[in-house]
Amino acid sequence: MPTSRLLFRYAAAAVAVGEFIAASASGQTVSPTWTPYRNESVRELPEPPSAPASNSPVPTPAAAQYAQYLAESPLETEITAVDLADPRCRLVGVADSPMLVMPIDYDSNPANWQWRLLPADVIWSSYWAGAHEPRIGAAWYSERTTGASLLDATLGGRASLVRYGTEGGGRRPNGWELQVEGAAIPRLNFNENWDLEATDFRIGAPLVYGRDNWQWKLSYYHLSSHMGDEFAIREGALAQRINFSRDALATAIAFYPLPAWRWYAEAAWAFHYDGGSEPWEFQFGVDIAEPGPTGPAGTPFIAVNGHLREEHNFGGNVVAQAGWLWRGPQMKILRIGAHYYNGKSSQFEFFDRFEHQIGGGVWYDF
Repeated sequence: MPTSRLLFRYAAAAVAVGEFIAASASGQTVSPTWTPYRNESVRELPEPPSAPASNSPVPTPAAAQYAQYLAESPLETEITAVDLADPRCRLVGVADSPMLVMPIDYDSNPANWQWRLLPADVIWSSYWAGAHEPRIGAAWYSERTTGASLLDATLGGRASLVRYGTEGGGRRPNGWELQVEGAAIPRLNFNENWDLEATDFRIGAPLVYGRDNWQWKLSYYHLSSHMGDEFAIREGALAQRINFSRDALATAIAFYPLPAWRWYAEAAWAFHYDGGSEPWEFQFGVDIAEPGPTGPAGTPFIAVNGHLREEHNFGGNVVAQAGWLWRGPQMKILRIGAHYYNGKSSQFEFFDRFEHQIGGGVWYDF
């Protein structure tokens, strides 16, 4: 899809979101149009020249006839054929009439809500610009206040243990899901022979629920920060090490006003904390990218995250990322792009330091 067309869609989406917020504020009832992830076989298709006469079973020649009709029809969408094997669609018509492929509401069909052990995808995904979200990735940047050249890596991931709900298969799954998440987040200093400066560790167990364009999360997580031995030796700083740690309960909500837009907000309260940490923290942000599997061409993305913490009088940091994204059939995402960070350090061993990061990175969410 041309980049100009994508930018036009994002501009139109921004206008739609503005209209939605304005209408809601005025007390009007608003039901934004909701379309699931791209899937040719469930998109709205044009009417054939003549309507089907009945719901009787249709032999294969009629299916081929309708596929040819689609291929020859002037369509504004990108559909040129239909996957007749998709279980979310059914065929109606008669042997001598063109076919009509009708979408089935897959997510609302009780037969599709099943117990699923270790599903390949997840209902709730990591915030793209979140500094302490589990994934595999690395951001290299220049820290503008000190001039240091640093790399913040993330080595971890998020996985679904069990789900009662639907299967994804190229679209967001719905239902209840128990996940596990974990990551180690080390920082390396390129100016000091790649010394290890510090590492944050995080592990958690989110319980999530997703339905249509809403998602909700209740989670426990533990986070602790540790000074790097090479940094401690170089700076003689081991005696000044702090034991920054948190055991917290978090709740979050995510909303898709349009398929390409994910807005989210999170509040967390730590029932045990040490090393300068305080109980409350808040996150909010937006992830923007064309939904569904992208194929080899990929698609542009934009992500912004704000993180407010009580230990900084509810100041904190803001992160912005933009670049190119590839998404596979199981919703695994590879991103590459520019990275900007401004605020208190993303390494909690240095939580009271100010940092201004400008650079780039690569991130893989699964």
